[in-house]
Amino acid sequence: MENTTKLKSADEIKVKRKKSDYVLTVIFSIICLFWVYPLFMVLYNSFKKKANIIPYPFDLPNSETFVGGENYVQAVSNSSTGLGFLGALMTSVVITVLSVALILVCTSMCAYYVTRVKTWYTAIFYYFCLFSMIVPFQMIMYPLTVITDRLKLNNPVNISIVYLGFGAGTALFMFTNFLKALPADIEEAAMIDGCGPIKTFFYVVLPIMKPTIISVGILETMWIWNDFLLPSLVLAKEYKTVPIIIQYFNSGRGQTEWGAVMASMVITITPIVILYFCLQKHIIKGVLSGAVKG
Repeated sequence: MENTTKLKSADEIKVKRKKSDYVLTVIFSIICLFWVYPLFMVLYNSFKKKANIIPYPFDLPNSETFVGGENYVQAVSNSSTGLGFLGALMTSVVITVLSVALILVCTSMCAYYVTRVKTWYTAIFYYFCLFSMIVPFQMIMYPLTVITDRLKLNNPVNISIVYLGFGAGTALFMFTNFLKALPADIEEAAMIDGCGPIKTFFYVVLPIMKPTIISVGILETMWIWNDFLLPSLVLAKEYKTVPIIIQYFNSGRGQTEWGAVMASMVITITPIVILYFCLQKHIIKGVLSGAVKG
């Protein structure tokens, strides 16, 4: 009788869990729709006539409002301001690739040194990097523009140094958490075999850090690619990124070309969305890898 009662209670618990899981799935699916719908709205509005976007933003395109790829052609070939969208796209690509590469290389090596060489000055350096995460950007806007102009950091290549300073805190924090949970036995074995610190890092430690490197790279890419404020303050006038050039889709009378704006937003969003969906599992691995000791 006791065994039968236990089995019934266990079955009841499983049924309750299934019901609660079902309810949670429905709730989070609805929440997910609220997050995804704005992206869908931008997508279908990019195929509508400009005159129908603002008055009827929630209406799907029909035979009267559908314009095909006309908005995308206008977005790519727009020259009303003397600024090319494709040129801005290439500028964003250069800035993002160089900045993310510099952040990953420098902060991963720095994190390895900080976690393995425990001295008072490495601790101070680590906490200074973390402190940079909480400093409001508005506090350093003016001195930043002055310094970047004087040091000639106001171009797509040199601005990567500025992004390194702003992105180092988060990246260093994630890398150090991962390396603290990584046993030093593997590195000691590599050094016994004749590897120096640099060779040990690149051939032994760096491959193990792959999940965290990918997750940090994705997060930094999403931030830098979509950043508007820093490039608008730092870059010289002849350089424009995609988020900046979107605001220039105005006609001579000051009317916004909403069709071109929606199309350019879709072009801008698409690479990041594809990158995120292809590598999203690595974000979870990278974030959790430093949270579990082993």
